[in-house]
Amino acid sequence: MKDRILEALNKSTADYAEVRVETEQATHLAYRGREMEAAGSTTFYGGIVRACTKGGWGVMVFDALDNLEQQVVEACRCAALVGKGKTQLAEVEVVDTQHPATLQRDPRGVSLDEKVRLIQRYNEIILGAHPSIESSGVSYGDTFRTVYFANTPGTYYMEERPRVYCAFHATARDGSLVQRTGNSFASALTYDVAVGLEKKVREVADRAATLLKAPKVKGGTHTVILNRKLGGIFIHEAFGHLSEADFLYENPKMRDLMFYGREMGGKNLNVVDDGSLDKTIGSLSFDDEGTPTKKTYLIKEGVLTGHLHSLETAAKMDASPTGNARAVGRQYPPVVRMTNTFIENGHMSVKELFADVDNGIYACDAFGGQTEFEMFTFSAGYGYRIENGEIGEIVRDVVLTGNVFQTLKAIDGMANDLEIYESAGGCGKSGQAPLPVGFGSPHVRIRDVLIGGEQ
Repeated sequence: MKDRILEALNKSTADYAEVRVETEQATHLAYRGREMEAAGSTTFYGGIVRACTKGGWGVMVFDALDNLEQQVVEACRCAALVGKGKTQLAEVEVVDTQHPATLQRDPRGVSLDEKVRLIQRYNEIILGAHPSIESSGVSYGDTFRTVYFANTPGTYYMEERPRVYCAFHATARDGSLVQRTGNSFASALTYDVAVGLEKKVREVADRAATLLKAPKVKGGTHTVILNRKLGGIFIHEAFGHLSEADFLYENPKMRDLMFYGREMGGKNLNVVDDGSLDKTIGSLSFDDEGTPTKKTYLIKEGVLTGHLHSLETAAKMDASPTGNARAVGRQYPPVVRMTNTFIENGHMSVKELFADVDNGIYACDAFGGQTEFEMFTFSAGYGYRIENGEIGEIVRDVVLTGNVFQTLKAIDGMANDLEIYESAGGCGKSGQAPLPVGFGSPHVRIRDVLIGGEQ
């Protein structure tokens, strides 16, 4: 494979060219209600050529290697047709390496029948948990993606990127009131991440039934503690996307707001994107432009210190590439994306974090949300009242709204219990989804958060 790609790249007439070839084996199974909705295994093969001449990009997507040299020639020709300026790409160290996956339990060695029985059992637990459970959904999937990459500067790598996931949700109904809860787990290491989840599945079903009887949260301004999952989703969605340099380069207003040295929060606030973490689904040795991944501080000691870059954005913004150019699959060009994004640990215990709250809300998990530049709205999966430092009754319809810059400054406490979550879903951007990412946070306390609800 290496020889074929490098021979094809010898045909390049562009300022820069790259070839990425991918193979992928995948299995997907799903139940919806009492019926099996999907069952299939697929194998993909193909790749993409990108060439850049005078700042213009030419792209060719292919499904076979038979005419790879011609694909390179065509990509170079297309680049020459559109290039009118100057090619600006940051330089990175040339590498020649291979990174095979190390799996604890390879899902490819588990029979399809065993995988079906697994999710069938989970589905039966949900449907039998409570009379109010109206519907269920359980899915399982595994992929084994192998990436071969080379470019004209001389870099070559091969990397295997496996992923296994299991997701489940329950829908409960009482008249016109409907509550839906869910959870999911994923791993880049083992099939066993999907095994032994009976207790977690039952918790999801019980919570859906419980929320039917839960009161609505009282609307207004509250002190809120985010659990680790919601804290991670918040920092990914509300802040992480603002740190992606292609977005900043195209939005001068946000570029002016996201300047290095801006005060973003207290001295204890540190926000990181780290694609080099050991073996999470968001980790990779190299991004899809051949740049080694690394730990990038986006906020350090309360000050904005970093953005996420591709080769092109780094050159255009006079920065260093960070290894964040990622593609969701063989047919897509890489764009600037997160890897594992998280808030680092604080110095408080969880007990100390809650002890200072006389009347507040403990917001847990996430049901959905949206962001618009620096503004965000998130629906927590569920919540609890905090009364005199203790967790009280469960509440529903917890919707948090605010400005991310103001909210980060309102963080006044962080616990020391960081967890990185790996879920079945993924990040979406530029029509590419789902991209596997990790996200996480310790428990975080935020003052004066606006929550919608009953007055």
